[in-house]
Amino acid sequence: MSEITKKQKKEIYAKNLVELMGKYNKILLVGIDNVGAFSIQKIRQTLRGRCTVLFGKNTLIRKTIRDYVEKCTEAGNTDSARIEGLLPHIRGNVGLLFTNEDLNSIKSVVESFSQKAPAKVGSVAPNDVFVEAGPTGLEPTQTQFLQALNIGSKIVKGQIEIINRVHVIKVGEKVGNSEAALLDKLNIMPFEYRAEVKTVYDSGFCYPASLLLLGANDVLQQLSKGVQRLACVSLQIGFPTLASVPHLIANAYRNLISISIETEYEFEGSKEVKAYLKDPSAFVVEVKQTPVETKHVEEEKPKVEEKEEESASIGGLFGSEDD
Repeated sequence: MSEITKKQKKEIYAKNLVELMGKYNKILLVGIDNVGAFSIQKIRQTLRGRCTVLFGKNTLIRKTIRDYVEKCTEAGNTDSARIEGLLPHIRGNVGLLFTNEDLNSIKSVVESFSQKAPAKVGSVAPNDVFVEAGPTGLEPTQTQFLQALNIGSKIVKGQIEIINRVHVIKVGEKVGNSEAALLDKLNIMPFEYRAEVKTVYDSGFCYPASLLLLGANDVLQQLSKGVQRLACVSLQIGFPTLASVPHLIANAYRNLISISIETEYEFEGSKEVKAYLKDPSAFVVEVKQTPVETKHVEEEKPKVEEKEEESASIGGLFGSEDD
């Protein structure tokens, strides 16, 4: 049996990608910088049956998507052709995750798997790295190495001990040879990497993954802000829109009220306003305060029955005094 050539592999991959784009309506573009094969395998196992994960060369993915968009455009399927919005985002180490389920739950699973990683020379630090004060486990012969990095140390009980906490690498900086060697000697794996959902394609719309965190109230607030801005612009330039029509009607009504006040003309809405301006005291409402009746509940004191001491006449045992 002859081996499959590179051209045939590309054709099989492109066919598989086209089938996935036609089967699923939602695509997550996942960044996998510095993510190991173990985390990717865990993602595949956890999401098996819920979505399909596909990785490949970016040039082949972009070419396949362009050909797919051309065929969809020729067939008049403009909705499927919107997947072209993903092309500018297919850069670097990325993969495609196809699904028809809830995107928030899928995103939480993808980003839940993380793994520790050492500081590699030339990599950009995603976070600050500190070396805490205390024993290092290094032999006293390693003191020169720490002195070269301007790290204060002392020898205690046959091992090197760092005196103060040291800020080794700052976030956003590239890791140097000395910093990587120090962290390797101390067995410190300072970085933690995970797959990150960057871009979302959902039923013809492409947007950043950060929008998945927005709830219904957040969307309504943003929509109301947009409507307010549209109304302000419409009122300023004098161009009526659905957003500005209620304000135009309210302004016109206030103008009519003002004209009615300045003239003798009256209509149903201005009668009460003019009456109030003539005699504001007539509209003062007297609030009668009704005294709150408080019932004092007299505590019933337990009645103590006073028993009269009955003088029992025992009589003289030895006779009465008269006797």
